[in-house]
Amino acid sequence: MAHLLHIDSSPRGERSLSRQMSKEFIEQWKHKYPNDIVTYRDIGRNPVPHVDEPWIAAAFAPPEQRTPELWKAIELSDRLVDEFLAADIYVMGVPMYNFSVPSTFKAYIDQIVRIGRTIASEPNDSAHLKPLVLGKKMFVIEARGDSGFEPGGHYENMNHHDPYLRSLFGFIGITDITFIHVEKTDYGQKKLAELIASARTQIAQLVKS
Repeated sequence: MAHLLHIDSSPRGERSLSRQMSKEFIEQWKHKYPNDIVTYRDIGRNPVPHVDEPWIAAAFAPPEQRTPELWKAIELSDRLVDEFLAADIYVMGVPMYNFSVPSTFKAYIDQIVRIGRTIASEPNDSAHLKPLVLGKKMFVIEARGDSGFEPGGHYENMNHHDPYLRSLFGFIGITDITFIHVEKTDYGQKKLAELIASARTQIAQLVKS
């Protein structure tokens, strides 16, 4: 029995394609694996805070040296990290905004990428960081308004979304990442219907594999 963490980061409602497709993925997954557990977090509609000075002080202080105020500053981050580590599979709805990820998702990343929790460093040797999140699988559902962001495409050099997520999650140990792209979302309803149908087919194939 697997534990899935499903996250949506779009601030849009039902018009959000990344939401629609991440929901589709979970529904198809649950149909095939009804006993699997799914934890859902909506950081698009309920964003997590950006890190601040008390958070930084708490994150880099040894637990035994944290004051009650520092423990409070890091409390949400600890819960998010615990939730993240409890999952075996991640299903992330992350649209492309201005060639990268939404600020809601960046804030979430900053809360969970932490020394001693998702990465480790040798004492007095910060240059040698070790990933702590191993053996996990991630699916990223990405909606983007145009095409050409793939390797060799005319927007390849402007794609700071996929490479960033691969680098970031690879840094903490997640290297098995599959992207599901819904492109040309601004090209009219007929084209959009075709794109959604194509994404659904890809999702069905991934769930079956």
